[in-house]
Amino acid sequence: MGLLDSVIGAVLNGGQQQAPVAGGGLGSIIGMLAQNPQILSTITGMLGNDGAQGGLGGLVGTLSKAGLGDAVGSWISNGANQPVSGEQLGGALGADVLAGLAKQMGVNTGDAGGILASVLPELINQLTPQGQAPAGGLGNAGDLMGMLGSLLNQKA
Repeated sequence: MGLLDSVIGAVLNGGQQQAPVAGGGLGSIIGMLAQNPQILSTITGMLGNDGAQGGLGGLVGTLSKAGLGDAVGSWISNGANQPVSGEQLGGALGADVLAGLAKQMGVNTGDAGGILASVLPELINQLTPQGQAPAGGLGNAGDLMGMLGSLLNQKA
C-alpha cells in the first residue's frame, strides 16, 4: 500500500483499522494531521495568512482562476462539498508550488495532490462554519493551529 493509500485510510478511519470517527470526517482529518506534523505544518502554512499561498483568500483565488471556483465555493458554503482530484489541485496550484508543498510534506507530488484533495474540502468547510470566508482570513498559522485544536475538542 502506498503513502497516499495510508493517508486516505487515516482520513477515512482516524488512523485506525476500524469505523470512521463518530461525528464526521473532521476528527479523522485532524487526527491524521496530528500524527503527521509535516503535513499539518504544510496545510496550516497554506491556509494561514502568513503563508506563501496568501492564506485562504489567496488559495480561493488561485483555485477559482483555475476553474475550481464552484468546488472551493462549496467547501466554504453550508452545502455539500464538491470533490476535486489531486491532479486538479496540482494543475491549479502549478507544478512548482505542488513540488514545494510535496517537499514540505515529505511525499512525491502525486501523493501531495491526493493528500490536499482529501483534506482541504472538509477542513475548509469546518473552518468557515458560517458559510463564508472571514474577511480577514483565518489568521496566521499559529492562530489556525488553535482553531484546529478547538474544532477537534468540539468533535470529541
